Amino acid sequence: MRLNRRVLIVGGMSAGAAVLSPAVWSQAGKGGRKLLVGQSVPLTGAADQIGLAYLNGAKLYFDAINAKNGAAGYRIEVKALDDGYNPQKAAANARQLMDEGVDALFGFVGTASCDAAFAVAQPANTLFFAPFAASDALRDASLANAFHIRPALADEAYKMVRHCATLNQDRIAVFGEDDAMGRAGLAAVNQALIDLKRPALVASAFAPVNSNKVEAAVAQLAKAQPQAIIQVSLFNTSAAFIRAMRKTGFAGQFLNFSVVGIDPLFTALGKEIGGVVISQVVPSPRSAGTPIIKEYLDAVNQTDQNPSYESVEGYIAARAFAEGVRRSAAGAGKADRAGLQKAFEAMTDYDVGGFRINLRAKKYESVRLVDLVTITPDGKVVR
Repeated sequence: MRLNRRVLIVGGMSAGAAVLSPAVWSQAGKGGRKLLVGQSVPLTGAADQIGLAYLNGAKLYFDAINAKNGAAGYRIEVKALDDGYNPQKAAANARQLMDEGVDALFGFVGTASCDAAFAVAQPANTLFFAPFAASDALRDASLANAFHIRPALADEAYKMVRHCATLNQDRIAVFGEDDAMGRAGLAAVNQALIDLKRPALVASAFAPVNSNKVEAAVAQLAKAQPQAIIQVSLFNTSAAFIRAMRKTGFAGQFLNFSVVGIDPLFTALGKEIGGVVISQVVPSPRSAGTPIIKEYLDAVNQTDQNPSYESVEGYIAARAFAEGVRRSAAGAGKADRAGLQKAFEAMTDYDVGGFRINLRAKKYESVRLVDLVTITPDGKVVR
């Protein structure tokens, strides 16, 4: 289940080259119609494994559709830039991509990075498609150019709080990274507790991003004696916190938002991951009985990539984007920005091979898509 970080993002390019220069991948033929999509992801830095997997998953589908003469005759060319999980860099990348005339921004990664990039995209009404872990503020109905594949942080928080309620766990705490993602996750949990009429948090604590400096947070939360701790942090910080918290004698439950990165968390914790609960927002890459996963695995098996949840999400995002292109071309005779926006707005119940998504979902409409899984010490995912 370990993510192969040596997998090449762009055929024929080294990982180093992909970081140093913009990655452009397409099989658009001469004279063919094409769309240019701009993506900024962390290929280096705290969330590089997540960024790499998400980008690789999207690449799988776009390569496949381009090899079949594209979506409604449009080959989709993607220019990917590294932002190192830095929101200022993500915003700069968004500006650069827009200046270069992209038809949409696609698949930005990270709460703060998505917020910063969207602030650049919004004044120009540039399409902002399939952000990974954007804040729930980007789901406001008034934001007509933002479209989401994954459920909201609010949906994940609701599912985890409801799970704790079924176990009669009233003493819940939150541990997060001290950034936009951590604060957004804390707010989502607090709101879920109110909406589900559950007792308030017994404590919350933060640690630096991508850090093992968790001692202060551990001391604060251990003192509160929670029954369960909901974590909104990336894999390195989450692993350090789980190890340190268990050393205090804590025997309660750890629950994680999907942004943690299930595969890199397993790499970081190894056998110590046993019993940890992780929220997931797309089908398991091992659920071959689901048509979209069978399709995905058929594509993965033609490469040296390893299947992962993040890669599946990238694949589904690319497939949904291509469907919007197809619908736009069928309705207006061309896939321009206005046509794409109209097509995406209508995709409120799109069946992606047995997995239904709503690109304009309201709060808690996508709770049903959230799955809570645990991982056994030997790496087996159990629902």
